[in-house]
Amino acid sequence: MKTFNNIKLCSEILKALEEEGYEKPTEVQEKVIPVLLKNSDVIATAQSGTGKTAAFVLPILQKLFETQDNDSTNKRVLRSLILVPTRELAKQIEKSISHYGRYLDIKQTIVVGGLSHKEQIRKINAGIDVLVATPGRLIDHIKTKSVNLSSINNIVLDEADTMLEMGFLKDIELIFSQCAKTRHIGMFSATINQNIKKLAKEFLHKPVVIEVSSQRSAVDIIEQQIYLMDEDKKIEFLSYLIGSENWEQVLVFVNTKAKADEITEQFNLDGLKTACIHGDIKQPVRARALEGFKSKSLRVLVATDIAARGIDIELLPNVVNFELPETTVDYTHRIGRTGRAGNPGVATTLLCVKEYVQMAEIEKELIINIPRLTHDEYELNEKQPRVARFKTQSLSQKKGLRDKNKKPKDKAQLPKKTKKKKTTKRDSNRSFGR
Repeated sequence: MKTFNNIKLCSEILKALEEEGYEKPTEVQEKVIPVLLKNSDVIATAQSGTGKTAAFVLPILQKLFETQDNDSTNKRVLRSLILVPTRELAKQIEKSISHYGRYLDIKQTIVVGGLSHKEQIRKINAGIDVLVATPGRLIDHIKTKSVNLSSINNIVLDEADTMLEMGFLKDIELIFSQCAKTRHIGMFSATINQNIKKLAKEFLHKPVVIEVSSQRSAVDIIEQQIYLMDEDKKIEFLSYLIGSENWEQVLVFVNTKAKADEITEQFNLDGLKTACIHGDIKQPVRARALEGFKSKSLRVLVATDIAARGIDIELLPNVVNFELPETTVDYTHRIGRTGRAGNPGVATTLLCVKEYVQMAEIEKELIINIPRLTHDEYELNEKQPRVARFKTQSLSQKKGLRDKNKKPKDKAQLPKKTKKKKTTKRDSNRSFGR
């Protein structure tokens, strides 16, 4: 069995990992860490919950330790940059750096929206080794010349595909141009699409491509189920489902801010302690909502896809797709919030008629067939398309319960099977009067 002792990490990092309860590296850590330590560029496809944060944070810490050990000036220089799509993810990574580097003399800070600009400048000027940033806010600091990136020789793009989808390509190109010409880049993405290839071709030198797990394998360990439900009954049904199934911690994904607000208001009226996070919610309020959800003082957290980036709860038992996301990648990102690190998890999708075709496409791409369920008290009134006749189960059937009012048919009541008489040529002639 390969352990972290087999990977060239200093004793200070190994001690921190032991205290964190890490016994052996995950697949992504085992494959990526040695390559990054050799200063090779990397493109790695890895889903959330696979340990990819440690896969790039640990090499950064090791390199900084070696640099400091060989530097007699004791001058702190910004040498490492981690770019992420959202502030929540930035905070999560900063916390990981703090945990893994607790016995190292490493300083880090985050540059994101929603936090004091002056306070960020103060921390940068005080001297840091690692900067975790969102592209947009880092560009603001570059324009005001409040940060100098010229000494950065280690760059990581986490969830690179998401950043490119959000339109950060030009920002990333500008940021790269400000960094040291001799640099090493690690790109982590759910998929390798054309945008990733374009960026890699422009900035990476002979990158090592590491594919840790496909989208299919990432969802295999998660129990998935679909409830067929009229669109106008989804809120009422989900409230009922959470209560009747006694779900204690539920992350609900929606596509719009308005829907997040609507669900949150209704659930609180129903007695379910609920908060939501999306782009219009101020950062301090979002932070309180996340803490409340993690501590289980909140039962339900409703989130848009972008706002949910960075939510890392190891034992999150339930994720719900209130509405289907636009892409299969987003679907795997969503349900990947449960079933992390091999722990059990259930992903439930509420599916109305207009989403049938899209769900079929997701299943086709992931090569899966998710069971369709119905509920006896929530009859489907939406017109069902002929092309989408799913084999469904009621909730009672799913639990293995038999309808008490329905008696099994007696054998005597069953129609007798009759043998089909074989027709001969003589019979045929006889029937036509030949």
